[in-house]
Amino acid sequence: MSEYRTEVRARVDINGSPLIGVFARCNDNTLIVPVGVSERSVARLEELLGVEVIHSLVGGSSVVGCLLQMNNNGALASHQIFREELALIEKHVKRATRLMERMTALGNIILANDTAAIVHPEISDRSIKTIRETLKVDVRRGTIAGVGTVGMAGVATEKGLLVSPEITDHEIGLLEDLFNLPVELGTINFGSPLVGSGILANSHGYAVGSETTGHELGRVEDALGYL
Repeated sequence: MSEYRTEVRARVDINGSPLIGVFARCNDNTLIVPVGVSERSVARLEELLGVEVIHSLVGGSSVVGCLLQMNNNGALASHQIFREELALIEKHVKRATRLMERMTALGNIILANDTAAIVHPEISDRSIKTIRETLKVDVRRGTIAGVGTVGMAGVATEKGLLVSPEITDHEIGLLEDLFNLPVELGTINFGSPLVGSGILANSHGYAVGSETTGHELGRVEDALGYL
């Protein structure tokens, strides 16, 4: 019964959607969610992740998780972010930087923890330098499951990575070498390989979209170091 209650509690929707990684972004201290998220969802996320929640849009858009990437060292925002939005985020992180990159969905094209980041193969050299300096990580270009949207195809904590089951052996080797962590395969929200779209995770805990099964939850806990 206690395991069942834990599974239910870990499931959260944002604005009625199980794609919580699309709408929010977190580190160990702060969770950024779009304006208008229900108080119930905010309270549950605060509890699960042990964070302070701030409400912001990015460039006026609610898909905050797609347009931001962050770790405990800093935050990167799409160059489309408004000045007042960036100023709010700057109050809650060590450093916040606009990334002047033609691809604006930074949460989709960067997968990072506090030590490493894998990024879309077409990200510019200038952007890689900014990512390295802002997040304080080792950065390499690469793919997961053959796609450059590595931030949607994977989730990383300081203890492990959960990635799309369609990943290749070569890609697993790259991730293990870069992050120096075990890589596990899994899905989210009843079979979606885009695990980054349905998970929010940090050192304190995790939340998943409401369509996530009990088996998928077990994979999340094992892969990201919660067991």
